[in-house]
Amino acid sequence: MKVILINSRHGRSRSLELGRWSRALLSLCCLGLPLGLVAAGYQLGLDTSDRQLQDQSLKSMHKELKAQSSELAALRQQARQKMQALTLSMAQLQARLVRLDALGEYLTGLSGLTNGEFDFSQPPALGGPVSSDTVPGQLAVLEDSDLQLQMALFETRLSDREQQLEVLQSLLAQRRLSEQVQLSGRPVEWGWVSSPYGRRTDPFTGEYAVHHGVDFAGKEDSNVVAVAAGVVTYTGKRSGYGEVVELTHSDGYVTRYAHNKHNLVAAGDVVKKGEPVALMGSTGRSTGPHVHFEVYKHGRSVDPSSYVRRNRR
Repeated sequence: MKVILINSRHGRSRSLELGRWSRALLSLCCLGLPLGLVAAGYQLGLDTSDRQLQDQSLKSMHKELKAQSSELAALRQQARQKMQALTLSMAQLQARLVRLDALGEYLTGLSGLTNGEFDFSQPPALGGPVSSDTVPGQLAVLEDSDLQLQMALFETRLSDREQQLEVLQSLLAQRRLSEQVQLSGRPVEWGWVSSPYGRRTDPFTGEYAVHHGVDFAGKEDSNVVAVAAGVVTYTGKRSGYGEVVELTHSDGYVTRYAHNKHNLVAAGDVVKKGEPVALMGSTGRSTGPHVHFEVYKHGRSVDPSSYVRRNRR
């Protein structure tokens, strides 16, 4: 291969004869330089792309970490709210337990039951044989769903217990109502029997006569009380009786309280058992302060003594 070099200044030319190795070296320089530049540019592009990918990956990781942090904070808030809700539920259940225990003790005392089967001051008795599935030294750990289930069962048992106690209270209230309407006890808070029911010598005429009531002597102005719950059907003066109060009760009973100094109730009033209805006096046909007590059943006079001897409840 021949290469001709021309000098433009002096107008001369010079030729060079290139051998095989020279041609190879020249070809390598002419081809290698562009290839090197291309390779360098490609490598530079790869480095730039890698840096961009790394930057994008870092940004994506930061974004994901931020999202996970937000999710973790939300989970913590939910767990805190759930714990607060469980604490509130437990407090409410505890309050209901205290109320049920107080109600149980009240009903136990009201019914006159001894502390035993209905001893609400003690926790319920539990027991049973050792299970073969028991793992010694390992405490039971309840999952959240198990805890909610146990609380639901506990609340169901509480509701059932509350209903039973309310039924018991209703039954006791009915029994107390029955005791209220039952004639029993004396018509005075303090006093003594001065004249029984039946035939006696009349204190004014000295002749035998039928006494249709029982006289209770006592202190003037002391209370005359109802022997059963009822409705006042008459209050005022009546011949021989002086100031009188009449009460109508269930089952056809009527009670009469006579010779009062002053009546404390009016017709139409509803009175309870043991409630004062008058003040003891000596009005009408009387020799001194006392109350003349009569009992009528379906309009017929009966001996009050059997009712007086009943224990006042």
